Amino acid sequence: MSGSLLLKSVRPGGGPAVDVRIDGGRITQIGPELPSVGADVVDGRDAIAIPGFVEAHTHLDKTLWGLPWHSNQAGPTLLDRIENERRLRAPLRLDPAVQSRRQAIQSIRMGTTHIRTHVDIDTEIELRHFEGVLATRERLRPYVDIEIVAFPQSGMLVRPGTVDLLDAAMRSGAAVIGGIDPSVIDRDPVRHLDTIFGLAHKYGTPLDIHLHEPNELGAFAVELIAERTRALGLQGKVMISHAFCLGGVDEPTLDRLLAALADARIAVMTTGPSGRPCPSIPRLRDAGVVVCSGSDGIRDTWGPFGNADMLERATLLAMRNNLRKDADLEACLDVVTYGGAAALGLPAYGTAPGSRADLVLLDCETLAEAVASKGPRALVVKGGRIVARDGECVVSPES
Repeated sequence: MSGSLLLKSVRPGGGPAVDVRIDGGRITQIGPELPSVGADVVDGRDAIAIPGFVEAHTHLDKTLWGLPWHSNQAGPTLLDRIENERRLRAPLRLDPAVQSRRQAIQSIRMGTTHIRTHVDIDTEIELRHFEGVLATRERLRPYVDIEIVAFPQSGMLVRPGTVDLLDAAMRSGAAVIGGIDPSVIDRDPVRHLDTIFGLAHKYGTPLDIHLHEPNELGAFAVELIAERTRALGLQGKVMISHAFCLGGVDEPTLDRLLAALADARIAVMTTGPSGRPCPSIPRLRDAGVVVCSGSDGIRDTWGPFGNADMLERATLLAMRNNLRKDADLEACLDVVTYGGAAALGLPAYGTAPGSRADLVLLDCETLAEAVASKGPRALVVKGGRIVARDGECVVSPES
């Protein structure tokens, strides 16, 4: 490739067909019949061009993707699933570098250009999972951006030594500090939040907190998180993942929580789960809360589902929220693109001149049809480089 790319006859955002010129990894020109001098030319065949999907929440280190089928035996509760996973670590003998690479390449072929992954850190595995995903991040750097969250899945305060390991991960390249259910798992919400906010403040990094806690208990955590976010000046750098409580409280409480989230500029990640109360995307957006989404675990010991397709995730969000109008389907597509970019603070994201050339071509008539049909990805471009074509990544999972 020449380093320059000309996409002929594509429709940014589903609009009229134009040419898109890319130089030095950026979109430099958009218009009809652009000159092709010095550029590799691709006929877009009137496909819709959108910015690359943002996978804002997954667990690359724990996927079973590419392995023989695993018969899931996990219990129904969160703690059941955590303990089941811990029991299976030794017999499964997963290689976090290999498994994370397999899932990341699957994400690339489905059109994702940025991944935020939560990576387990605890006193048994220490930093081994982190180091494996770090290797994948470096190996695939030209093809996808991978942002690592240092994540205490099994608890932090209940397992002495975990805080020191999280600190070590932050020193070694983790981009985000994670937390989880401060009351249910660590049983000390004030100390849990003080610890992870302290690490975020120490390293100047964002914070991403798994919050499965339901109803009033979860609402209490949301209020504590918002309070600390404002006090430490971390507005726009904090995310609450799952936030099931926002789907289980009464209307006055919900109004109060949404106002607090919007005021502290705290983003919410929802997968649109079918089995739990979850945040309403229209309510979040109407309140001015940034909303993003992710695949969560993909074919792991927690569950057998997932394929890293963020366009399919937009479909699931629409179905979970009972959204049917074209504008509403487009809003769900926005959640897995612009919403993810806003939540993660990605610079120069979009399809305008000057934007980073992270693009996906969708062979569909409209954006709403793309969500409804989960149409094929004709081309995936990362930083001006073609990384997947017709559903095939240029990198092999086993290479």
